[in-house]
Amino acid sequence: MEFLLIAYDGNDEEALNRRLAVREQHINFFDEYRRQGIFKYGCAILDENQKMIGSMIVCEFQSMKELEETWLSREPYVLGNVWKSIDIKPVRSRVTSGIHEDQT
Repeated sequence: MEFLLIAYDGNDEEALNRRLAVREQHINFFDEYRRQGIFKYGCAILDENQKMIGSMIVCEFQSMKELEETWLSREPYVLGNVWKSIDIKPVRSRVTSGIHEDQT
């Protein structure tokens, strides 16, 4: 099952510093899951000044429980107190692994 995660960082003065402190760990974690085919797409959400304020990830897990247990419980942005608001919804993407599918 595919999921869309949209997470926003805190808006306090130290929010960007917390993000930057664990960003390399987050990117390494993301790349590991991308290589496994679990993460399909992701990006940083920017504000009007191009400052990173959140994240968006499309991923695939068997269930929400698996997503929470195998990813979020180990995610550096969760453990580093970067993401303050996380919204996860099941989705069906049109593009997976570069192949267009007519499932939308």
